[in-house]
Amino acid sequence: MGISRDSRHKRSATGARRAQYRKKRKFELGRQSANTKLGSKRIHLVRVRGGNYKRRALRLDSGNFSWGSEGISRKTRVLTVVYNASNNELVRTNTLVKSAVIQIDATPFRQWYESHYALPLGKQKAGEEAAATEKKSRSVEKKVAARAATAAVDPLLNDQFNAGRLYAVISSRPGQSGRCDGYILEGKELEFYIRKIKSAEEQKAAKNPMRNLRIEKLVLNICVGESGDRLTRAAKVLEQLTGQTPVYSKARYTV
Repeated sequence: MGISRDSRHKRSATGARRAQYRKKRKFELGRQSANTKLGSKRIHLVRVRGGNYKRRALRLDSGNFSWGSEGISRKTRVLTVVYNASNNELVRTNTLVKSAVIQIDATPFRQWYESHYALPLGKQKAGEEAAATEKKSRSVEKKVAARAATAAVDPLLNDQFNAGRLYAVISSRPGQSGRCDGYILEGKELEFYIRKIKSAEEQKAAKNPMRNLRIEKLVLNICVGESGDRLTRAAKVLEQLTGQTPVYSKARYTV
């Protein structure tokens, strides 16, 4: 019948093997974990006890996230998993589980903020700047002026809006409800998780001190005996790999 969560098959505390006085039961079965991945939506229905159904999400790419301080929620894309307190492997494989810290697309929240407060938030595009400065009726201007008192945004959150990505926590259970819903991190909780994420990145870099040397050798191999165009291309490759602007010296690029 498969994996069972009963204790009748276990030996007793004294080491004696228990007598099998009944067969396995359906309500004792153990199912495979969902391990919900980041990708195009795929959900399976699983019939469970009482004729009920669970929604086992195998892949999800979006969800509803609330902005607590503003009292709104919007559907947005999930971009990546950045931290999980229980297991780093779940970060590497982009596995969506409850309490995982993820990055979500900031666009729906930025658009709401700009329409609600008539103030810019994050980086502006040419068309959006024109829309923000368009003439409004007196009644709308009066409403916007009344809202101005609560328009302040946390500096940490403002930096994330500039980058177009917000840190959020999953509060639903994707393997049970088939949904990836949560809330945007703010205040002390945001500060705590930013410290945790930075600490994890530093530990990862410390474990792999040869990384920069390998990258330097890779770019050096590209550069040797090539034209200026190829050198420029190599510099771009190095910048993408390291996230830092490379410095050219002694016929090679380094970071």
